[in-house]
Amino acid sequence: MIRRALRSLGPAIPAGRPAEALRAGAGALIGLLAAGAVVVAASAEMHLGLFLIAPFGASAVLIFAVPSSPLAQPWSAVVGNTASAAVALVVCALIADPMLRIPCAVGAAIATMIALRALHPPGGAVAMTVALSPDLIAQGGLWFPLCPVALGTAILVAAGMIYGRATGRHYPFRQFDQSNPQGTADPPPAERLGLSEEELEGILARYRQSLNLGVEDLARLIAAAELTAAGHRTGDGRVSQIMSRDLVTIGPRTPLHAVAQLFLRHGFTALPVVAPGGDWLGVIYQRHLLAGARFRRTGPWRRADGPAPRAGRQAGQIMQRDVPVASPDMPIAALLPQMADGRCDAVPVLEEGRIVGIVTRTDLIAALARLSLGGV
Repeated sequence: MIRRALRSLGPAIPAGRPAEALRAGAGALIGLLAAGAVVVAASAEMHLGLFLIAPFGASAVLIFAVPSSPLAQPWSAVVGNTASAAVALVVCALIADPMLRIPCAVGAAIATMIALRALHPPGGAVAMTVALSPDLIAQGGLWFPLCPVALGTAILVAAGMIYGRATGRHYPFRQFDQSNPQGTADPPPAERLGLSEEELEGILARYRQSLNLGVEDLARLIAAAELTAAGHRTGDGRVSQIMSRDLVTIGPRTPLHAVAQLFLRHGFTALPVVAPGGDWLGVIYQRHLLAGARFRRTGPWRRADGPAPRAGRQAGQIMQRDVPVASPDMPIAALLPQMADGRCDAVPVLEEGRIVGIVTRTDLIAALARLSLGGV
């Protein structure tokens, strides 16, 4: 029992990757520099512009470190902080005693944020800041909730959107009914749960998690859990058992018209790009050729949405390097989440930097079909 109690006092979140820690920290640095510069320039008094750096710092933690949290979304951040400042000003005008004024300001701010569906924890810090120094805040008058509070928070949110897109994170988080990466109204393949948005909201409400998790994130977590559970049914199957070994590869200098001919001849969905010595460099999927090829054609690869294609482009100019890769001894189950979202048509299999095979969706489907029938 003592051991269990001690464990309950330890970290409650999984260990973070160093790269993610650096990403979030650098984003907060950039966002706060931008917000501080604009707020100081817009404030009549410089110390007033700097006064809310502490609440802004708390907002930066949410926006850049946990951008998927409902508490970090633009409405919650901007409206929550602004409403908290406005409510605290009203409390300061009504209550003189600081021992009563401070808790009343924070409590009223929390109630107001929840009523506005804009709960943002730094809003409590904004309200306390106002209640602690009403005379100093009064210098800003009724404009104080707008500048520096609303203005500074809006700049942080804008920085979060730009930085999130630049670093591959979704901010604001995707809505449940947002179109999938293919641009259609269907949910992404891995998120077709058979559960409606109302049912997912009911699950969150039942377990009192509506303030901690969005509906879209819950759908992704359920889908990921289902994929992982499905992977368990693949047993001990390894990638080496299902990968294609007789590969057709191209070099980085292969002209795109030759790449197109290989796709047409073999019916492939992906072609690995290798260096002259055999080291793997990247992969070209059919969609890369459709989007990036600018060469004259007499067949089906001509672009129809622009000027005459430009000759001379090569495979190395459109290949993708940051794709999921596998090793021969990796479990087949590990390929399921990589290939379920529709953005990865094939997974190269590498050994000491050299490509030894490739697993396409066809390979994976055939393997799962055999496993479901009791095969290897």
